[in-house]
Amino acid sequence: MNLRIVLLGLVFFITMPLFANSAVVFMYHRFGETRYPSTNITLEQFKYQLDYLQKNDYKVWPLSKIVNHIIDKKTIPPKTVALTIDDAYISTYTNAYPMLKSKKFPFTVFVTTNPVDNKSKFYMSWEQMREMQAGGAEFANHALTHEFLLPKNTETDEAWTKRITKEIQRAQQRLQEEFSAGTNEKPRLFSYPFGEYNMKMAELLKKLGYIGVTQTSGPIGEYSNLRALSRFPMAEAFATPDGFTSKLNTLQMPIKSVSPIEPVLSGENPPKLRIKLAEEIKNIQCYMSSGKEINVEWISPKEVEIIANTPIVPPRDRYTCTAPAGNSKWYWYSHLWIAK
Repeated sequence: MNLRIVLLGLVFFITMPLFANSAVVFMYHRFGETRYPSTNITLEQFKYQLDYLQKNDYKVWPLSKIVNHIIDKKTIPPKTVALTIDDAYISTYTNAYPMLKSKKFPFTVFVTTNPVDNKSKFYMSWEQMREMQAGGAEFANHALTHEFLLPKNTETDEAWTKRITKEIQRAQQRLQEEFSAGTNEKPRLFSYPFGEYNMKMAELLKKLGYIGVTQTSGPIGEYSNLRALSRFPMAEAFATPDGFTSKLNTLQMPIKSVSPIEPVLSGENPPKLRIKLAEEIKNIQCYMSSGKEINVEWISPKEVEIIANTPIVPPRDRYTCTAPAGNSKWYWYSHLWIAK
């Protein structure tokens, strides 16, 4: 009997994905606002997703808890998920919150503070957000005005640094004035407006003590760049039952390094991306956002180069790479490119 148990354990170990220390983070904007299909999820889709998480015993954590596990190098339990919402639109309160509250699911809202302060009818009020905080919400930084944060053509480095620092620090100040001094601390989370950033922006964010969060798809975990954490967008087209469950079954691809790390194109287009893996992975396939397949060339058993057949079209696109991980799981990595 003991030998049988040992053998069964070996089979389980061999068939389990090697890298399971990651979590899936979903990103939402609007709920039941069908006029905005590119940023909206229908209420039927959202209900399906929440029901699925509950029925299948997923662990729904605030994003801050997952990030702290990554920082502290703690193990993230399997089937861990975070639900994040950008901008603080009013449908978060009227449509999403009652559904989240009924499930007792925590969630993370990235707030653009100026529209809230200006009492825009399209955004939640501070009072509504405080009610949500009592019901499981945490609030994080999504800038003061939601402007594009990349340097403008005529902007000096000094002017850009001053503008971006104000966008981040003033929004953080308003969050802490309306909630508490400990709001969005340990860790400080910042979601890039439009998901856009460059390495200069990432370095400034690091200097100011923030973790950067993008709109580039993929799980997060021990291999994540803490200035560019990825999330799976859940707008209508991607929020189908199959689309949702396929993202739930992803694992972080064990990537040691990528080159170039700068997402803003300044040279050849289409760009060539070199990926170095921490462990060997077979059958990697890569695609552009349109679904067009990208050429994959193996340089060594742990290193690949990929380059699209067509240029990146402004304003942005992605190279997304996947590979089977066993047990119906998929390794997933997505790399942002910004073309101006």
